[in-house]
Amino acid sequence: MTPEPTLPVYPHLFSPLDLGFCTLPNRVLMGSMHTGLEDHARDFPKLAAYFAERAEGGVGLMVTGGFSPNVRGWLKPMSGTLALPWQVRRHRQVTAAVHAHGARICLQLLHAGRYGYHPLQVAPSAIKAPINPFTPKALSAAGVERQIRAFVRSAKLARDAGYDGVEVMGSEGYLLNQFTAPRTNRRDDAWGGDAGKRMRFAVEIVRRIREACGPDFIVIYRLSMIDLVDDGLAWDEVVQQAQAIEAAGATIINTGIGWHEARVPTIATSVPRAAFVDITARLKPHVRLPLVATNRINMPDVAERVLASGAADMVSMARPLLADPQWVAKARGGRVDEINTCIACNQACLDHVFQNRRATCLVNPRASYETDLVYAPTRAPKKVAVVGAGVAGLACATVAAQRGHEVVLFEAADDIGGQFNLARRIPGKEEFDETIRYFRRRLELDRVALRVGTRATPEQLYGFDSVVLSTGVVPRAVDFPGSDDPRVLRYDDVLAGRAAVGARVAIVGAGGIGFDVAEFLAHEGVSPSLDVEAWRREWGVDVGYNTARGGLRTPEKPPVARELWLLQRSPGKPGARLGKTTGWIHRASLKARGVKAFGGVQYVRFDDAGFHVTVDGVAQVLPVDNIVICAGQESNNPLEAPLRAAGRDVHVIGGAELAAELDAKRAIAQGSRLAAAL
Repeated sequence: MTPEPTLPVYPHLFSPLDLGFCTLPNRVLMGSMHTGLEDHARDFPKLAAYFAERAEGGVGLMVTGGFSPNVRGWLKPMSGTLALPWQVRRHRQVTAAVHAHGARICLQLLHAGRYGYHPLQVAPSAIKAPINPFTPKALSAAGVERQIRAFVRSAKLARDAGYDGVEVMGSEGYLLNQFTAPRTNRRDDAWGGDAGKRMRFAVEIVRRIREACGPDFIVIYRLSMIDLVDDGLAWDEVVQQAQAIEAAGATIINTGIGWHEARVPTIATSVPRAAFVDITARLKPHVRLPLVATNRINMPDVAERVLASGAADMVSMARPLLADPQWVAKARGGRVDEINTCIACNQACLDHVFQNRRATCLVNPRASYETDLVYAPTRAPKKVAVVGAGVAGLACATVAAQRGHEVVLFEAADDIGGQFNLARRIPGKEEFDETIRYFRRRLELDRVALRVGTRATPEQLYGFDSVVLSTGVVPRAVDFPGSDDPRVLRYDDVLAGRAAVGARVAIVGAGGIGFDVAEFLAHEGVSPSLDVEAWRREWGVDVGYNTARGGLRTPEKPPVARELWLLQRSPGKPGARLGKTTGWIHRASLKARGVKAFGGVQYVRFDDAGFHVTVDGVAQVLPVDNIVICAGQESNNPLEAPLRAAGRDVHVIGGAELAAELDAKRAIAQGSRLAAAL
């Protein structure tokens, strides 16, 4: 008797999607993510390996990073372009690698418009973007036609290169979105004015691509469904545009959320999971095309829930597939606990892109480095001791064991995680739980011998071939009169719940940890990242378009748990060194909660009257109940010297090597690279 086929764990996520001329095997779209590998011909073998690994992992349809149709559309000088026939050959490396695993891939056509970081930029009107120093040249009517022809030419070249289709980027404030929104389109000709004329540019591009590339070519249109800027689209204009795009011949409509200049976070870790799915669901009754939901969908249960509700026909994930190229295969096999979850930190992906560095992933340093960082089985297994189960030690231990080394991991605390156990307590950083869960499972799968509650001694380590010290950091003390008062607390004691904190608190140190402690102390009740409606109220997001264009409303002041002062010795704005794409979010969140932040502070003394300080030379007394010290860390590395004296093979990684600023990105990459070389 033939056994009945086993139903997938996530039936909606793994049901095929019939596009008419082809069928996708599942409902996962790997969304566009610019890595930097797109910009140089020499990097295309690496780009091919990057996509091949994700195709092998089971992604049915993926989209490349953005390629401009001409130099006017560059994101930056010499960025990825597909405009000339001789560029086709390099792209065939990518398409061949993907097709070898039975997956499909579309090339994203992205014209930056006024977001282009170069003086050749063009736009519907000569209005400078607030995030760009260059003012664009307004396109003439003939110039508009030239841009349309450039899109069509690029689409035809993409077809010649073996791509299964293209995604036309019409959202996030790029050129097509600039045409559709009154914010940036002040024209009074055939390409501006009412909504029909403003959307004509986008509609013509889709229509002519369909005519040029034929009926069996996937055309995805990335539609901005909520601009989150003043003078963005109204909801009836979103619907009108979607219907026009459908009539023009698009195959799929993907969701775009927010402009880059919007002052609303859209993909950071503090944004609730699937926070914008309601927008896609609202469009569903108005079109017949498959719709794709996006933004902060990072785990299979979230994706399945979105699809089962009927809110969308596919889910788009970009960074989750940076974090784990096997995401789809693991979800299909019911191995969710093995997924290396994207924590939406932006530190190694978007922050790198805006620094002109290759994008990768904090929790997966192999992302975009598949040909450089290889975890090959070892030919000479060693007995390896890793001391310290923070993320540096966890990465090193699991990769070394995966390669075939015999690994023992020592941890003085009662559990793994190190500083991540503190970070995951911060409101908005709940996703960090997932990383600890992932490493806990990896320790089991890779058969690492874990010794928690064990403070390793040199004598215990003499019998190992190699010793890796990842013993982390200790908080740095600050010395001022009164700093030994019991009301002066260490940040780790506060975050771990070992110290009670009063209603008025000064935080000494305004680096990443100082901001985290301020978030921890400023919130009261449920974190907004766990309550989508509370989060929308705080940031002024109106998914119902009830009050204004662009889906905006007046933000509501969040509850204030304490009166806080955030202080730093160095002059200037506190938080200036936070992540480029997330620092503004932290500053805005704390400002909304009334946190008073000062630079140029000298700490005079702490007594019963309060905290005596000078701010830019002016004496003040802050009437605080407690002071929390967040003034940096020092390496905790007592084992290196005796081990080296005994002639052992010793390696020091993570905070134990460099404690200047806690950096999980560096720690995980360093631990992984060391393990790959052992």
